[in-house]
Amino acid sequence: MSARKFAVFGAGGVGGYFAALLTRAGYPVALIARGRHLEAIRLDGLRIESPKDTFTVTPAQVTDHPKDVGPVDAVILAVKTWQVPEAALAMQPMLATTTKVLPLENGVEAPDQLEEILGREHVLVGLCRLISAVVVPGCIRHAGVDPMVALGEPDGGSLTPNAKALADALKAAGVAVQTPADIHAALWDKMLFIAGVSGAGAVARATIGELRQCPPTRELLRQLMEEVSAVARSRRIALPEDVIPRTLAFVDTLPATGTASMQRDIADGKPSELEAIIGAAVRFGEQAGVPTPALRYVYASLLPQEKRARGTY
Repeated sequence: MSARKFAVFGAGGVGGYFAALLTRAGYPVALIARGRHLEAIRLDGLRIESPKDTFTVTPAQVTDHPKDVGPVDAVILAVKTWQVPEAALAMQPMLATTTKVLPLENGVEAPDQLEEILGREHVLVGLCRLISAVVVPGCIRHAGVDPMVALGEPDGGSLTPNAKALADALKAAGVAVQTPADIHAALWDKMLFIAGVSGAGAVARATIGELRQCPPTRELLRQLMEEVSAVARSRRIALPEDVIPRTLAFVDTLPATGTASMQRDIADGKPSELEAIIGAAVRFGEQAGVPTPALRYVYASLLPQEKRARGTY
């Protein structure tokens, strides 16, 4: 097994799941966690419940102090979108000259935020497809969708050695890894999907199965995707011509009981990624003069709850 060392910053449904897969595959993983989740993993390990299998692993290191980890070859960043700048500052003790950071946040702004704090040389552009969540401290339930990670260098060039090492490790751990020729288009492709499913699901308070089976709500889903596509193209993002029908077809394959993480947070009265997903698309539309009436409706409908959750009223 490779002597390379990886860190996963954020032990929620995404970060914890990938940390567990890498650990099971034999890679030394330092997991940055916090609170009761951290203590549970320290005591009993990290348990994954999945439709395919259930297993428990003990990561090489579990801590809430990045400085205790020291330099690693690559970091998977899997915190909530609004935590990215704070996490970037906190992870600096884990960065050597060639360390790469792979953000797996929703939205499209994390790579730029990381670059501003850490420098372009450390930053990858990335995304994942996965439905998983922490169900109790120390336990993550993978509800569906085979895990996929896409990554690339910001300039579109060949992967640097540490980026390739992370990609190879994820493949060895059972993750489908893609290295798209245009990683920025892939990132906006994911943005289009998550804005549609999160936005329509949150305002309709509906599962994915209910969304796609109710004609007016499915139309809202399509309209949200159309508007994100228009915003992306205004920013010279080369989305494929078939992105809308292809994404709707993908939605039709998802578990009927599934919901998006933003939607779940809103339903639970927690702070959500509303600003990074729906709010960002609205802001970018305003900047480019692109109309976004459906996105604006969703944003206006959900913003009061978001303000309550954050205590900003």
